[in-house]
Order: sequence, then structure tokens, then C-alpha cells
Amino acid sequence: MKERNTVGSIQPVLKGLIIAKESSIYWFLASMIITLFSGCQEDTETTPDNPTNSGFFGEHSSRNFAMGFSTWAYAPTLESVNDTYQFISNNADIYSEHIDSNIPWNAWMNDLPLPQEFTNEIAGRAARKIPGAELTVSVSLLNSARDELAFDFDGTVPEYTALNDTEIEDAYFKHLEYITNQLNPDYLLIAIEVNELLIHAPEKWEGYKLLMANVRNRIKQRFPALSISESITLHNLYKPDVANPQEFIDEIVDYANALDFVPVSFYPFFKGLKTKQEFQEAFDFLHQKIDKPIVFAETSHLSEDLTVDSFDLFIAGNEAEQNDYLETLLTNAQAQNYQYVIWWAHRDYNELWETFPEEVQDLGKIWISNGIMNEDGAEKRALATWEVVADK
Repeated sequence: MKERNTVGSIQPVLKGLIIAKESSIYWFLASMIITLFSGCQEDTETTPDNPTNSGFFGEHSSRNFAMGFSTWAYAPTLESVNDTYQFISNNADIYSEHIDSNIPWNAWMNDLPLPQEFTNEIAGRAARKIPGAELTVSVSLLNSARDELAFDFDGTVPEYTALNDTEIEDAYFKHLEYITNQLNPDYLLIAIEVNELLIHAPEKWEGYKLLMANVRNRIKQRFPALSISESITLHNLYKPDVANPQEFIDEIVDYANALDFVPVSFYPFFKGLKTKQEFQEAFDFLHQKIDKPIVFAETSHLSEDLTVDSFDLFIAGNEAEQNDYLETLLTNAQAQNYQYVIWWAHRDYNELWETFPEEVQDLGKIWISNGIMNEDGAEKRALATWEVVADK
């Protein structure tokens, strides 16, 4: 009988799942977002270290970092989009607009009118800007597989000799300039999960570094007060699944430490991490390697078992484990003076997932239980933990 994939074999399976976004869920979710804004292993449930959150963070009279969420909605309705922004307004002092979709390359390169889908999406985000909250905007240069430039709205990728071709640089600068002018963020991440490119398309890495150096300098000149950086994934920097792990780690750490601050993307269950000790070991690795200010640009952890039938994958999860991760995250944020942390999705998105095409529903499950509220809006243990610290 074939064994079910568990934590020990999760990394290659999840890698395949995430790469699969390129031809399926990437297009579906990108179009849905535009439409809305226009209009492991089996185990038993662990006992939480602090089941009532009593005393957690009690030694601190205040916190020294900002806390917030992405604007990922939980249902395919304008009501859910508005509810998400309202929840963030009530429970956060920073939030993230995550723009990981198409880039209108042809329009930027040839001075053509921008696609309405693009301008409507950005205008929708701008119209919902939350007063009194800081805003961090993450923009992806790369596709969701992180091995090529993001697609244009017609599904094409511009031709280039190297990523630092002048035409690519000029177009991407215009793209970032437009988004920045429209959204007026406090922080701008000009590329997302950039170490993944070195894993999936290493031949493009040198061109990428030259491109980013030029774009970064131009954006800094255009917006001198703006905090600018690029994000990296911790789950693929810590114990990386690559041919030469130390060489890879050294390259990415050197690159990250040359930035003004280091934004981190981290989903511990991608690495099969389940306990506070395992979580902390990953954080310790990060702190040993990074000597610049740290932000968590996106992170979360599952609160229910994850089953992906088509990949014969099972990862055990529960609310106690999710809460343990959140407590570990917030404890490290305080101790290490992170600038901010962003939790990916405040609420489980089962209602949104039910609208996914059948061919991408398994992939769409991966983050479905990562909210700190369930799909019906009921509180999880992690919400109480969040509130304890947010009230400081």
C-alpha cells in the first residue's frame, strides 16, 4: 500500500504545488482580485502552552513593533472585501497590499493606455486606504513560480536578453512609480520572495541583482522618504533543499544584508515545523544571519489538518499549534525589534475556495485554515493572542 506523504516528504510536494500556480490558480485568483476591487505527519492535537493566553506578553507594558494583516478577502464578494478592510482598521496599525499578479509590460514599454483591469485594481485599493494605519505594499516582479518575469495581461512575457535589459528596467520603474503614486505607502517591497529565483532559475540571478540595483536607486531618488526593500522566504533559506546549501545561504544572506531592511516571508508548515522549539530554531537561524532590521512581510500557520488528495498529502494541524507559532512570532518581534509583522489573511477563506475551478481546488487549500478566525467568523485561540499584544 502506498504511504501517504507526511511532514518528512512535504518540501518537494509543496514545491510542486506552488509551482503549479503558474498555469492555474495564478490566473484565476488574479482575475478574481481585479474583479473584486473593480466593483507532515499525523499526530494528535497538542496541548497549547497557554490555553487561555493568560499572562502571555504580560512582562511587557508596550510593544515596539507594528502588527497587521494582508487584505486577502475570505469570500468572492465586495462585502467580504469591505469587511476585511474594516477588520484590519479595528485590529491593526499596519496592513499590506500584496500585488502579486500581472504587469502591463506592453503598455509601459510602448506608452500605451494601461489595461482597465490594472487601473481598476489599483484604484480599488487606493479607495479603501485605511486612515491612521501604516501601509506596506509588496509588488512582484516575478511570476508565482518565481522563475520568470510576471505575465502581461495577455499572458505574454516581454522578450529580453537579461533581466537587467534597459527596456525591462524602464518598464518596471514606471510600474512601481505608478503604484507608489496611487497608494502612497510607508514601505515598498519592489520584489517578492527573491531567493526563490536563485533556486528555480539561477542563470537569471546576476541579471536580477543588476536590475534591482538600478530600479532601487531610481525609486529612492523619486521617493526619498520611502522605505524600500525586497522580501525573501525563510522556509527556503533555513535548511534549503538545494544542491549547495551553504553557498546558497551565503549568497542570499549577503544580498539581504545589503538592503536597508529585510522583509521575510515565512510559512513554517512548508518546512514541516510544528513545535515552539522548531519554530524558534528557524527564528534563531534568521537572527544569526541577518544584521539589518527585520520585518515579516507575510506569514501564517495552519490551524486544521491539511489534506491534498491529488498529491496524497497530509499535514496535521490544529489551533494550539497555530497559536504556538503566533506566540513565537510575536515574542521574537518584541525581543528582536522587528519593524512590523503581517499575518497572511485574518479569516479562513472556505467561501472563496468553493468558487475555485476544480483543477485548482487542491492547490487552493494550502493556506485555507491560516486565518485567526474560522470561515464563519468565529474566533480561534490565535485571535485572543493577537488582541493581547495589539492592545499593548
